[in-house]
Amino acid sequence: MPALRDIKRRINAVRSIQKITKAMKMVAAARLRRAQDRIISARPYAKKIDELIQRFILTFEGGFDNPFLKQREVRNIALVVVTADRGLCGSFNTNIIRRTLALIEERKSELQGGKVKLICVGKKGFDYFSRHKKDFEIVGSFTGLFRKTIEYSWVQEIMKRIVDGFLMEEFDRVEIIYNEFKSIVQQRIVVEQFLPIVSKLEVVKPSKGVKVPIVEYIYEPDPKSILKDLIPKYLETHILRVLLESNAAEQAARMTAMDNATENANELLKDLQLLFNKTRQAMITKEMLEIASGAEALRKAGMM
Repeated sequence: MPALRDIKRRINAVRSIQKITKAMKMVAAARLRRAQDRIISARPYAKKIDELIQRFILTFEGGFDNPFLKQREVRNIALVVVTADRGLCGSFNTNIIRRTLALIEERKSELQGGKVKLICVGKKGFDYFSRHKKDFEIVGSFTGLFRKTIEYSWVQEIMKRIVDGFLMEEFDRVEIIYNEFKSIVQQRIVVEQFLPIVSKLEVVKPSKGVKVPIVEYIYEPDPKSILKDLIPKYLETHILRVLLESNAAEQAARMTAMDNATENANELLKDLQLLFNKTRQAMITKEMLEIASGAEALRKAGMM
């Protein structure tokens, strides 16, 4: 049976850890509130500019010679992997890394002698993939973005690396993989094609006998000039939304993980306290038996 001193030391250690996890949960909750407000505010603008780009592509399909819309033979693929800069957030980073490894295998099977290249956003993803280089190449890394408030200058740096690589044909397709914030207890891994921009809308054909009004817009200046100025804003907005989604999902995952850790520490404290009481009771009983045995021996020896 363990000594009381050892059990007491373990109880104190668990209580100290519980205080830390409880404090981390409170910090994550405060950060989650701010991150949630930012992503809720950013989503309407991102959705509207995405709809506008999709309408342009659908309406003037084949009418523009824009490099961001042009489909070309895919020889190399770039995966932008968005993870956290820190751990202690449950399976947040592990799920992204596992999904990325599976995606690398899928894309390798599609390529004919091409390469899969990674652009790591977040320290945890960069640390893992830099240690496990196998069938891919890391061509960019951005760490420390999520330790403070997400700055727009970081968005521009990430976009510049992606756009330069795409225009110089370093890679022919760019996909982004990240955690989308759904709720405090739910995050969804999303894989999206970033470049070239593809149409997500479908042409709805009118049913027989049903007249569907066709709305035509007058553009000023011409649609080609508008699209040329609009696409960079769309790409920056897309990256910003992805970073905000990942940040909110990370804080939610950390808050949930720290809450679970606090509850587990509480259960462990109950078990340790019960063990401490049993051990102390056993020691008291043993001491009483020794005293009684000694008294009985003295009595039989006629010394009492």
